[in-house]
Amino acid sequence: MLNEFSRTQLLLGKDAMQSLQNAKVAIFGVGGVGGFTVEALARSGVGSFALFDDDRICLTNINRQIIATRKTVGKKKVEAMAERILDINPKAQVELHEVFYGAENADQFDFTGYDYLVDAIDTISSKLILIERAKAANVPIISCMGAGNKLDPTRFEVSDIYKTSVCPLARVMRNELRKRGIDSLKVVYSKEPALTPIDDDANSCKHNCICPPDTKRKCTIRRQVPGSISFVPSVAGLILAGEVVKDLIQLK
Repeated sequence: MLNEFSRTQLLLGKDAMQSLQNAKVAIFGVGGVGGFTVEALARSGVGSFALFDDDRICLTNINRQIIATRKTVGKKKVEAMAERILDINPKAQVELHEVFYGAENADQFDFTGYDYLVDAIDTISSKLILIERAKAANVPIISCMGAGNKLDPTRFEVSDIYKTSVCPLARVMRNELRKRGIDSLKVVYSKEPALTPIDDDANSCKHNCICPPDTKRKCTIRRQVPGSISFVPSVAGLILAGEVVKDLIQLK
């Protein structure tokens, strides 16, 4: 019988679609990168999701985040993302965690119930503890490196963290993971050197934050607010999703 995933089944086959339907994927960060990852996984037929993000949609998210529109500004990101998933696949199971994952709450979550983890967090300390916990639980994880201040989506690559180059975030992550005895990590990263944002105080979130009132981590606490564009984080997110799907169905 034809359904919303019939065209995908023509490529992957019935058994693979069943594997995706039975899979539970946790996505940490559903912004510019993670939102597109979730979208693609939902449209690929993944049947169960856990969404981790404590943020609300801001007007400045509209330029790059798939859940951000004028109608959704102010909504919790996990709730807006869950609505999109269920609009795509009403049978999907969606678990919401309105938290910023980190050392203070890591003990609250058992990763053994997930088939795959996606790291789309932009904070190094949280990325590291997420990766450590994933490795300890023996759950596959893929991590996105820096996507801000970049303009060329063709420069993204999939690699092990220890084979990366150019990306400053990847360099820091390599060093920190080596100290923790983690010898491998699948990542999506870009070899494009980061651009320097135009110095414009009048157009800076750092000095003119318009985050929704209930936002827990406003722009003003950030060291730097990076520039961004629609077609870079989206591509990184889609690549992440593609790798998750291939790994879940063991497609070579």
